[in-house]
Amino acid sequence: MPRASKLLPSLGHASSGAAGTVISTLLTYPLDLVNTRLKVQRQLRLDDSLSEDECYRSVFDAFVKIYDTEGGIPAFFAGLSADVLKSAADSFLFFLFYTWFRARRLVGRHPDLPYLRVVEELAVGAAAGACAKLFTTPVSNVVTRRQTASLLDRSPPSSPTRKKQTQKGFWEVLREIQAEKGGFLGLWAGYSASLVLTLNPSLTFFLQAILKRVLVDRKKWDDPGSGITFLLAAMSKVGATAVTYPFQIGKARLQMGHKSSKGEGEKEKRGGIFNTVARIRREEGVRALYDGIGGELLKGFFNHGTTMLTKDVVHGLIIKLYYIVAGFLVQWPALKRILVGRMRKRNEKGGWQLVGRGVLADLVKGGRIGASMMR
Repeated sequence: MPRASKLLPSLGHASSGAAGTVISTLLTYPLDLVNTRLKVQRQLRLDDSLSEDECYRSVFDAFVKIYDTEGGIPAFFAGLSADVLKSAADSFLFFLFYTWFRARRLVGRHPDLPYLRVVEELAVGAAAGACAKLFTTPVSNVVTRRQTASLLDRSPPSSPTRKKQTQKGFWEVLREIQAEKGGFLGLWAGYSASLVLTLNPSLTFFLQAILKRVLVDRKKWDDPGSGITFLLAAMSKVGATAVTYPFQIGKARLQMGHKSSKGEGEKEKRGGIFNTVARIRREEGVRALYDGIGGELLKGFFNHGTTMLTKDVVHGLIIKLYYIVAGFLVQWPALKRILVGRMRKRNEKGGWQLVGRGVLADLVKGGRIGASMMR
């Protein structure tokens, strides 16, 4: 099979992954907002930006206080639109790069070894995550600002200042970050932390592959069932999150945009994620690196489990739709001649021959299957 023919499967996995992520983000966003605040509140308390009474004692306490003091249910969805955009783009790009890189590494492998070695699996996941985060870090910064806006504003909940702060638009927050960070590149604040956190999806998919080999019969690897898919994805995400959580704490603090009265913010910016994590451990103790981890594990369990379950369902629908559309197209000889003609023109210009053959072969193959499905 030509290497370029991996493009269509990669796009299929990317689209279904993005759809699954959008659904899981919508379902778990209130918990994500609470988790973000739990990650940064200790720093705000140390800077006297929050009083003891304003701090959240637990996930449940956070839900109660946000509901009571910030206007009810709408308060739990501050920054939702930006997060959905970021999550969809992040997931689409990750699955696109991950499937593409993985397929390239598997070319020529022996049929008895249809998987990558440990180092390769982790490297593929990290590379895919780094490529995706390069495009989505600015949006991630906006999401963090929107989620912590109410926490940073000391004005009364009903005041015009608080309402204006929490109702800032996406582009307004983006311009604010750019001005504060000193230029366009400032929009990528926290990207170094994102690079470290690419280990999270790498570990997640690695653990999921290991659990699948251990717990699922090899004959069912391609389709282990909805329940097993959910549990494998959820358990693997919990394990990966437990390992990388201290860096999530550091990332949240770097992206929050809080100006410390003690000047800690500038030190963290200069030293990056590793300096931030080291400073937290040194000055606040190891426990501070795991603030809110219970809520994050709960969110990871349901979020990733729902994502992978939905992804499998949507991917199946995409494959069926592809075959049906190809079935219609292949029955029109004139359209087929046009496609072949365009491929030949591109071949003459160079650089498109491999892609043209791969896509056309997939189209013809899909058309035959689609035609048989419609009979």
